[in-house]
Amino acid sequence: MSREQRGPNEKLGAVLALAGISNAGLARRVNDLGAQRGLTLRYDKTSVARWVSKGMVPQGAAPHLIAAAIGQKLGRPVPLHEIGLADADPAPEVGLAFPRDVGQAVRTATELYRLDLAGRRAGSGGIWQSLAGSFAVSAYATPASRWLITPADSSVARDASPAEGSGAPLKVGHSDVQKLREAAEDARRWDSKYGGGDWRSSMVPECLRVEAAPLLLGSYSDEVGRALFGASAELTRLAGWMAFDTGQQEAAQRYYIQALRLARAAADVPLGGYVLASMSLQATYRGFGDEGVDLAQAALERNRGLATARTMSFFRLVEARAHARANDAVAAGAALKAAESWLERARPGDSDPTWLGFYSYDRFAADAAECYRDLKAPRQVRRFTEQALSKPTEEFVRSHGLRLVVSAVAELESGNLDAACEQGVRAVEVAGRISSARTTEYVRDLLHRLEPYGDEPRVVELRERARPLLMTTA
Repeated sequence: MSREQRGPNEKLGAVLALAGISNAGLARRVNDLGAQRGLTLRYDKTSVARWVSKGMVPQGAAPHLIAAAIGQKLGRPVPLHEIGLADADPAPEVGLAFPRDVGQAVRTATELYRLDLAGRRAGSGGIWQSLAGSFAVSAYATPASRWLITPADSSVARDASPAEGSGAPLKVGHSDVQKLREAAEDARRWDSKYGGGDWRSSMVPECLRVEAAPLLLGSYSDEVGRALFGASAELTRLAGWMAFDTGQQEAAQRYYIQALRLARAAADVPLGGYVLASMSLQATYRGFGDEGVDLAQAALERNRGLATARTMSFFRLVEARAHARANDAVAAGAALKAAESWLERARPGDSDPTWLGFYSYDRFAADAAECYRDLKAPRQVRRFTEQALSKPTEEFVRSHGLRLVVSAVAELESGNLDAACEQGVRAVEVAGRISSARTTEYVRDLLHRLEPYGDEPRVVELRERARPLLMTTA
């Protein structure tokens, strides 16, 4: 559907010419991007001609998909106003800013929290569906550079006035901050066990809106404020991680940017590094290996001499993942070696941050296996996957499912079809117990790799077992 005509959209026509995209080509790209977000779109060259010559504005997510499609061809973000579709934007640039001023940072973060709830209540994906396809890895450039230049604000004390909210502003204390930290710890546990799409995990955006936002807009000393910003940054990063796990890449990006800004206000350099590592993993997952390397190295750079050995190990591991996706085997191997060396230096008495509780040698082995999968080295994949699966735990169910899929891929590439299908069946069983679009995508990728063996009984059986899982995310 499109809104009524308003005259030719010369801006859209000019940018299409600049990008060298035909009407049919744009329609195909928009339909493909929509399919990635679970949308069934049937635009064709005639649809695009109407957008350009008659100025008709497509409804729903289409304007953002158009901008994303053109942006992919140009290699840069394309704002809606550049293509004459700005009036279709229900939430222009929300959450993408990384303000220098800490007061503005509070307003930007709380605006994002309020918007997310409005989107969830709208149904059918809400605001995040309308932003579908708007992920742009280049949006991380300014936040990363500003954080590297100034990783802490000089003061964050705040004396709120009654005019900023309804009634008297909250006087924030350490007990308020502790409640946020406990909420973050609970959310981490639920996310690992049930996936980012589980209803227990999805309470994090509600917590940010109802609990964190009023506190951030309240009054607090510099000491309490630092702690408050740190706890809010943890929760915001978690919201981003859960959005990432459920395939909401555009929402994850906005949460990550705000989490990094809040970590800067907290003067918590390791936490800021953790957010950058999360950004790096997202960029790597989306196929931007070089940008993933930059973000991981930004996490490392400011943490030299500050972070614990275990923390540095994780950052080097994330760097290795990005190098592997960029197909740089030498750099990936060096980063993995450094990650293992840092992990060997870690001691039980180290003051590791609570958010790093998931990281052990099992996790190192699992990510090392994925590095070698990307580098097409099945023997190494098998070696590390065996170590990663040696101690399965009910605490990290999603991680166990991902490892099983990686193991299946390694067996397949080693010529062991039966073993690959056996591991695949186990992965499907785990994936069916959690709500994780990322795990489902891993299963989907495995089935794609098995297509040349489509008539084999074990492959047929695996495909049938996976069908209900894939249908729930179609």
